[in-house]
Amino acid sequence: MSIILHDLIGADPSRPFSPHCWKVAMALAHKGLPFERNKVSFTQVPEVEGGVFKTVPVIRDGNQVVGDSFLIAVYLEDSYPDRASLFAGQGGQAMARFIESWTNATLHATLRDIAMMGIHEGLAPVDQAYFRATREARMGMTLEQTAQGRDAALKALPGTLMPLRLMLKSQPWIGGASPLFADYIVFGALQWVRLTSPDTLLETGDPVAEWFERCLDLHDGLGRSVPARATLHRS
Repeated sequence: MSIILHDLIGADPSRPFSPHCWKVAMALAHKGLPFERNKVSFTQVPEVEGGVFKTVPVIRDGNQVVGDSFLIAVYLEDSYPDRASLFAGQGGQAMARFIESWTNATLHATLRDIAMMGIHEGLAPVDQAYFRATREARMGMTLEQTAQGRDAALKALPGTLMPLRLMLKSQPWIGGASPLFADYIVFGALQWVRLTSPDTLLETGDPVAEWFERCLDLHDGLGRSVPARATLHRS
């Protein structure tokens, strides 16, 4: 039986865009576990699995229901130890916790200003109203005011990515010789912008751009199964 991944979509159901759901999709593919995407909009999230979770991703694996992308990865690792590891041991899991903290606190904060209006534009009207109300309350400003920081965010992004760029000059993956869940955490963030923003973020030849292209090719091109809104890097 396939695992069900409750996945976030906008007005176009063929374009799942949540960075956190993409982490889980890549983790499931990494484990070689068949899964089906149950596509839900922002306003449908309260209906997922009886409303137990306030956000997606959520997976159902038989009778087990798990939410939160990191907890899902841990569940998959513990439940399917005979399949390819997402962490390569406790050290890898601890590293992934750091990568997630950096991504959520630093990288997402920069990418948010770049992606915000594109996300809103890609939603159905009822979800646009929800998205605007909740995000403006969270940020203390309008979406348009947030988007005014776009140019500054684009200028800041190369510096934000510098630690990753330096790492990838000496190894092909964040996980080392092969990808681990830590790679999928950062991939999800950049995939989020690839699918929602027309902006060019990276220069061709940038180690981060080359790493991202390798990520898109993983698992029979799972990341490429949804076309980009624009090219992520200059050719």
